[in-house]
Amino acid sequence: MNKDNIKKVVLAYSGGLDTSIIIPWLKENYNNCEVIAVSGNVGQADELEGLEEKALKTGASKLYVLDLTEEYVNDYIMPCLKAGAVYEEYLLGTSHARPCIAKGLVDIAIKEGADAICHGCTGKGNDQVRFELTIKAFDPDMKIIAPWRIWNIKTREEEIEYAEARNIPVPVKKDRPYSMDRNIWHISHEGADLEDPWNEPPADLLLTMVTPEKAPDEPEYVTVDFEKGVPVAINGEKLDAIDLLTKANEIAGRNGVGCADLVENRLVGMKSRGVYETPGGTLLYAAHGILESITLDRQTSHYKELIASKFAELVYDGMWYTPLREALSAFVDSTQEAVNGTVRIKLYKGNCINAGVKSPNSLYLEEIATFGDSKDLYSHKDSEGFINLLGLPMKVKAIVDQRNNK
Repeated sequence: MNKDNIKKVVLAYSGGLDTSIIIPWLKENYNNCEVIAVSGNVGQADELEGLEEKALKTGASKLYVLDLTEEYVNDYIMPCLKAGAVYEEYLLGTSHARPCIAKGLVDIAIKEGADAICHGCTGKGNDQVRFELTIKAFDPDMKIIAPWRIWNIKTREEEIEYAEARNIPVPVKKDRPYSMDRNIWHISHEGADLEDPWNEPPADLLLTMVTPEKAPDEPEYVTVDFEKGVPVAINGEKLDAIDLLTKANEIAGRNGVGCADLVENRLVGMKSRGVYETPGGTLLYAAHGILESITLDRQTSHYKELIASKFAELVYDGMWYTPLREALSAFVDSTQEAVNGTVRIKLYKGNCINAGVKSPNSLYLEEIATFGDSKDLYSHKDSEGFINLLGLPMKVKAIVDQRNNK
């Protein structure tokens, strides 16, 4: 990449440690190029406060704050929820936010006539892939700058020293140097003492939920209503997607539901340890799965489990904008036509317990399932012929084996 041709750069800007130092770094290394900061609001609460002042003070010419929360929830989170997509116990919080933000970056880069898009993802992480694959999907000719793959900074401590030398305020202190990502769906925590999987997360790590030990001693019941696989109401109150997820986070969070501490297999080939807070998401996934148990037939349900695994892998790997992911979503949407009804969940000290489910599309018929008289719907005698046909291949093989062993 010819640095002389880079006159204007769009930077994915969060105001965190990495992107705070990238603005001056770009100007120092790309002939004092213009840097346009772009922040995607995907529900990261108060993290956007004061961002414009901070971006301008560190050298950006302007800051765009894109309101992406509604798009993120409806077009990225809900498709994953309907699919039941889970990657190694991880509910994909960062994974499905990145393509949403990256699409917004490309829109601004085209609008501003930028020569390149820059991101602050490390060369060891998954996010670099998610950002760059999305950029390529929408503007294949756009140049991409990834400072972590270029500069000599190697640790977060060195980043802090770089910032301090240039009087750049950063939110991360050396006594809490975690790499965090927050949106309406989750918060992730990585780095520092968490890098040793033997270390238990510190008691004050969690920000949106309590630990099970601090949850109430009495269970809390909550109902979730679904229409075509999408949650539409909590405790009988109809809410839009953002308000519903916000309420789910509050309810599940105060009951200690939704913390995942795991060592995952990164796309780039290494294992990493992360602690994820996904309170509302954990509640909604549990409720959705319970409702599917009575609304999906056996073959569809089992095949959908295979789809869910592949779907999650595609999202984790940054391949949201691929024909396969879109095709899998079409399959999932078809399966969700009958996923309508209400689920009652008992929340108790980190657990989501099934406390009841009902649906107008339920395939569970008590008159068939009962151990009593099924009348004309099912005869116990019918099972004999079914078993004979099902077992015929095994019976034939046993006969042949006996003959050959004589």
